[in-house]
Amino acid sequence: MKTVLITGVTGQDGANMAEYLLENTDHQLVGMMRRSSNPNLSNCDKFKNNKRFKFEYGDLSDPHSINQIVKKVQPDYFINFAANSYVGCSWQMPEQMFNVNAIGVLRCLEAIKNIKPSCRFYSAGSSEEWGNVDYSPQDLKHPLKPRSPYGASKASARHIVKVYRESYNIFAIHSILFNHEGTKRGEEFVTRKITKNVARIHHAINNKEPFKPLELGNLDSRRDWSDSEDFVKGVWKMLNLEKPKDYILSSDETHSIREFVEKAFTEAGIEGVWHGKGTKEEYSLPNYIMDESDIKSSVLVKINEKFYRPAEVELLLGDSSSARKELEWEPQISFDKLVSKMVKFDIDNYKN
Repeated sequence: MKTVLITGVTGQDGANMAEYLLENTDHQLVGMMRRSSNPNLSNCDKFKNNKRFKFEYGDLSDPHSINQIVKKVQPDYFINFAANSYVGCSWQMPEQMFNVNAIGVLRCLEAIKNIKPSCRFYSAGSSEEWGNVDYSPQDLKHPLKPRSPYGASKASARHIVKVYRESYNIFAIHSILFNHEGTKRGEEFVTRKITKNVARIHHAINNKEPFKPLELGNLDSRRDWSDSEDFVKGVWKMLNLEKPKDYILSSDETHSIREFVEKAFTEAGIEGVWHGKGTKEEYSLPNYIMDESDIKSSVLVKINEKFYRPAEVELLLGDSSSARKELEWEPQISFDKLVSKMVKFDIDNYKN
């Protein structure tokens, strides 16, 4: 029985990968998580008691813990989904971003080189590595032009993976994952922020209660969105190639945050109208009447400048043609189905 070590197992991608492997392989799984006084294991509910799964404590910022876990587990696969992946906060903590996302990958590669060189390693890349893009769609030949400390940290990880692959003949890959979401996505990310707030407003309207608007930044930035559950299947295909090769996983289509907002509210049965310009733009209902004598604010979405980034990435659009051809992979969940699934989940699981 082979063993798969997954970092970031309490996050969206790590949890989805664990679920997929437990269902589709007979491998033993070890999920690495940071020691915490109050760990959030909600994403792990489906598998945390599975006999083929166990947790081990470790931290990408601590080389000793990485070495110890590799010695103990002797993994055949090392899938690194652990990262500080919230782009917006990377300007506030750039050093920590590099320590985990770039130096953390180096620590993993060093542990594999010194302890289990036959282990196959996966590093999760990001479309943010391209940043201020020169052309669309982006392919692996596109120059690295990150516009955030997060994007720069992932670009650094990409380079160090290549160095170790070529220097030590390690099976190591750094694939580029365009934006991918789902019901396990952290609430600080814009897509989940939208669907959680849509659920909140949906319940307020149904209960004839007042509600505060959802506040967002740049509505017109465009992203290539897919479902995380589709991506973990592609990652596993990459890890089982005869030779290591980097790929792009993407939907190969792009949508604006504005479109995501409109689709999410429509899925909740709420139709709004845009009015105003710039930072004064709002998405509103007709006057929302609680009762005949009390007309409350009808604003669903408003702009808050604090959510603008110091340097915006306006457009990201992937070219996953190589993955589709060579891995025989393609996403199964469309943009519309993704938004619908997330909205339904957050409405069904809403807690006031």
